[in-house]
Amino acid sequence: MFHGRPLLMTWALLLAARILAQGPAAPGMAPYAEWVARCRKLPTNRQSGGNPSAQATLPLARFSDFGLVLDAFVASCRTGAMSDAGRWVGKSGATDGFLDPAAMYYMEPGAPAMTFVRPFLSGAPRRAGAGADASFRPFAQRARLPADAEVFVHADYHGDVHSLVEALEWLNAQGYLRGFEISKPGFHMVFLGDYADRGRNGIEVLCTLMRLGLANPDRVFLCRGNHEEAAIAARYGLLAEGRIKYGEDFDIPRVLRMFDYLPVAVWLGVGGHFVQCHHGGMEPGFDPRGLLDAPPSMAFQFLGTLRQESFLRSRPEWLASDPASRALLGRAARDFDPVDPIHPATLGFMWNDFTVAGDEPGFGIDPGRAFVYGQEATRFLLASARTASNAVHAVFRGHQQSSAPNPMMRRLVASKGVFRHWQDGDSAARLAASLPEVTSWIETAPERPVPEASVWTFNISPDTAYGVANGFDFDAFGMLRMGRTFADWRLRVVNVGGAGR
Repeated sequence: MFHGRPLLMTWALLLAARILAQGPAAPGMAPYAEWVARCRKLPTNRQSGGNPSAQATLPLARFSDFGLVLDAFVASCRTGAMSDAGRWVGKSGATDGFLDPAAMYYMEPGAPAMTFVRPFLSGAPRRAGAGADASFRPFAQRARLPADAEVFVHADYHGDVHSLVEALEWLNAQGYLRGFEISKPGFHMVFLGDYADRGRNGIEVLCTLMRLGLANPDRVFLCRGNHEEAAIAARYGLLAEGRIKYGEDFDIPRVLRMFDYLPVAVWLGVGGHFVQCHHGGMEPGFDPRGLLDAPPSMAFQFLGTLRQESFLRSRPEWLASDPASRALLGRAARDFDPVDPIHPATLGFMWNDFTVAGDEPGFGIDPGRAFVYGQEATRFLLASARTASNAVHAVFRGHQQSSAPNPMMRRLVASKGVFRHWQDGDSAARLAASLPEVTSWIETAPERPVPEASVWTFNISPDTAYGVANGFDFDAFGMLRMGRTFADWRLRVVNVGGAGR
């Protein structure tokens, strides 16, 4: 993911020595073909019925096998591009202690490793732990790509390692990858968060993605989803998965610290044209213009104080034609310093959603979840990010899937796993339309244009309860072909065998 050169070379030599000391079959660093074979031996989530895998079938028999990859990935983050103070806009994470691995916002100072869970289960905010700056430090990233850039895009895996392996095998067969290593010039990969929880193989998904990041400096981007967070991991599966597989050896704070090095939003672009990638939805409290205009090809910025209320007050024209939505937003928006992804309010890039049809209200609140932005409100926010030399044209995200059929899931399934919001012919009156009815008007072509101010939701992997409940067994990812002008951008939707293979 974020990799530098001189310090990383030193780390690579140390890592190689550790691998050799463990013998040629160190499982976490097994050759690509061997790793794929190990993962394919795992029962699928559908086959397992929720029962844990036999220890003998695990690709990583010991937590130390996973820890080898985890430590290497964290070291690459700490010594790579993020360690260059010149790449930071404003306060530098390279010099203020952010990269200190002991800076854990979810740990009580001096507490035993597993006590971090207790305050989460009660819903209480976390207190900072040890380290130079142990506060919650969400950050954004921006990368300028070459003119011939093509970007692989995938959303929530939720422990479905079989679909991840199938996607990598497809990319190898098509010449984009050689094993874990990107072999095609201009090719990049972005993953939109929610890698574990809800499925039984989240650790294997995380290991695979970190191997991709280690093999491809600055060409693999892992966004941080709402499940890459301590409270959610404690409630929805990763903690339980790790304890079942590795017992007391499972060092969850070490895993959570890796999540802190994942950006909550990534802007990828060619020239001055960008797509905004994240797990959730819009976050009007963060102004990305300084990050977009930053000179380095790779740049970072802490979100800092989220100024939602200030943004709304300074822009009376936003939602002026929808006074009910503006009034509702006025009561909900606030300026705040996030203590974690959900306190004192939710962080939009990780949690927010979008309406389905263009004639739905411009703003709403999904109780117990987050904000929901409509078409015109989103268009305004994207236009507000425009600078003299840079523009954000589209949003790629995941997150909005459901474990039961609903208007969004019917559209995701009908559109082959990649749904563009606010399509012509759709409306609030048609939200309850059946899957066959939706299929009759929804966009389904393998290759699709990318309209200005469009929002795309990518589906969850099929080997999950979501796939079972919604009746799909295909996986979906996008291949975004960029160009020097935004009008040339095209998104190819690819389906590969998932749980049904």
